[in-house]
Amino acid sequence: MALTADDVDRFEAARPRLAAIAYRLLGSASEAEDAVQETFLRWQAADVDRIDVPEAWLTKVLTNLCLSQLTSARARRETYVGQWLPEPLLAGDPMLGPADTAEQRESVSYAVLALMERLTPHERAVYVLREAFGYPHRDIAGILGVSEAASQQILHRARRHLADGQARTEVDRVAARRVVEEFLSAATSGRIEPLVRLLTGDAVSIGDGGGHVPARATPVVGAIAVAKFLRGLFTPGAAKRALLGGSPEVYAWTANGDPAVVVVIDGRVIGVMCLQVTADGVAVVRSQVNPDKLHRATTSWAAADHGEPLFIAF
Repeated sequence: MALTADDVDRFEAARPRLAAIAYRLLGSASEAEDAVQETFLRWQAADVDRIDVPEAWLTKVLTNLCLSQLTSARARRETYVGQWLPEPLLAGDPMLGPADTAEQRESVSYAVLALMERLTPHERAVYVLREAFGYPHRDIAGILGVSEAASQQILHRARRHLADGQARTEVDRVAARRVVEEFLSAATSGRIEPLVRLLTGDAVSIGDGGGHVPARATPVVGAIAVAKFLRGLFTPGAAKRALLGGSPEVYAWTANGDPAVVVVIDGRVIGVMCLQVTADGVAVVRSQVNPDKLHRATTSWAAADHGEPLFIAF
């Protein structure tokens, strides 16, 4: 049946929420957009007059599309080149979704999105729908085709798996900028001691180049090893300029609510380094340099009032 203008408007009103759910489930903005578009095609093909609660229907269709995508994504990631990290979203991106509560902010943090790779597809779905969007277990049970008690048990397991990771310390925009400025000052000092003082003893550095950009295939572990690695990363050199195609501008920003270093050349974001901050210091440095996962960041950056760079590297 052909959709009326009201039917299209109803879907468009739901689109931001659907996109935010899909991004949290998939960790990929491009895949989230595809899932939302496929949901629209299902809406277009449905007899919408017989759908009592459109929001619930759309959420169920989207979630199940994402569950299928997660199952195939796990197989693809077994052959992924190097470390896999989520696609970062810069501050102001509407796909970040609601951020009114600590649970909502936590659910879209880069640290938690990375940790959610530990979860089964059903654990991830229950966690996102409950923690980020406040769906009651009764509704989640209907979406996933499980009992209400099973939904509660799945959430308990998901929380337990995520709690095994190091806890983040939530920081506001101003504090995030301070963290990044201090981090960059230490990283560009030419010495490892200032960096070691900022890092936790068991700090980890992870990079995702996707086989397109050089990145370590395994994480760097331990404060001293991470500090040495970062010092080398920020040491100027003609070879680096040639590899990158110029001297990149380096900014302090936030991505997924976490303090982040954004690296830009000619308006194109070539790297986003997210810092997981704990009470003891920077525990994890996650660097996304896979160009396939930075298209949306570049678009967001072009629309942002980002001011002047902290410095121009190399």
